[in-house]
Amino acid sequence: MTDEPIQKKRIRILFLCTGNSCRSQMAEGWARALKPDVIEAHSAGTEPHGLNPLAVRAMAEAGVDISLHRSKHIDECMAEPFDFVMTVCDSAHEACPTAPGLGRIVHQGFDDPPRLAAEAIDDEDAMRHYRRVRDEIRDFVEAMPGVLSQDSNTVSPA
Repeated sequence: MTDEPIQKKRIRILFLCTGNSCRSQMAEGWARALKPDVIEAHSAGTEPHGLNPLAVRAMAEAGVDISLHRSKHIDECMAEPFDFVMTVCDSAHEACPTAPGLGRIVHQGFDDPPRLAAEAIDDEDAMRHYRRVRDEIRDFVEAMPGVLSQDSNTVSPA
């Protein structure tokens, strides 16, 4: 018998959005920062198009560095086993592929900061949208894994 503590298996979650540039990156960053002992977080997109600099800035303001993340296609993750695929936008939820090992698909949509900020007069005006969504994603991740419903493909209250 050993005196070493028994390590619990972390929940493997793939956060998925269309571009893997903002919301899924924020969710991955928050999960890594807030729940490293509980969640093994990854992110991908159905049509990745690079890391959004305002998302990086919003997360840095909250003390989470995602500047070294990279935008990747879900195909890069298809061979990895996940417990959950968490779609964070409606488009990704509709386009989410299924494959053995991808795990149960659960949806929790968040507003798209780049779309909300499209008519912003400058970056500072745009940042209010990024900050709000960043904080909503943080609140959601803080409630994990309790918010994952075992009986449906949507999240349940914490």
